[in-house]
Amino acid sequence: MNDILIQRCVPPAGIPSATTLRTWATAALGDKTGELAIRIVDAVESQDLNFRYRHKNKPTNVLSFPYDGETFGVPMWGDIVICAAVVEAEAREQGKPLRAHWAHMVVHGCLHLLGYDHQTDAEAEVMERHERSILAGLGFPDPYEVDHGDAA
Repeated sequence: MNDILIQRCVPPAGIPSATTLRTWATAALGDKTGELAIRIVDAVESQDLNFRYRHKNKPTNVLSFPYDGETFGVPMWGDIVICAAVVEAEAREQGKPLRAHWAHMVVHGCLHLLGYDHQTDAEAEVMERHERSILAGLGFPDPYEVDHGDAA
């Protein structure tokens, strides 16, 4: 069983429900149990965190802050911070359904908490394979597949 705290720091319009966010996070964690927080923020907070921890002075879609420890014998996975404005803009720019992009960001963030990364091509291949599998299990298309429309 996972304890997943949802913190919304922006109006709820366009943001999946807490139940849905928890469902996606649980799918990403698989049979692993523990605690994590998902914080939904605005562009200002995202940019501040991205600059403070990654030295990039712009908002980003998702940040993961792993925590390697336990509380009362329960693993603490860490925190995921998702910028609602960036997720919405990316979905629109990439022609993806907003709900599918939200699911991808939750899964992506959870996999980072579990130790997956994409700093090298080999790491990215492994992480993306897991993302595709988890998202397919949730009924979402491949987030890395580019839709070129009808080629005919």
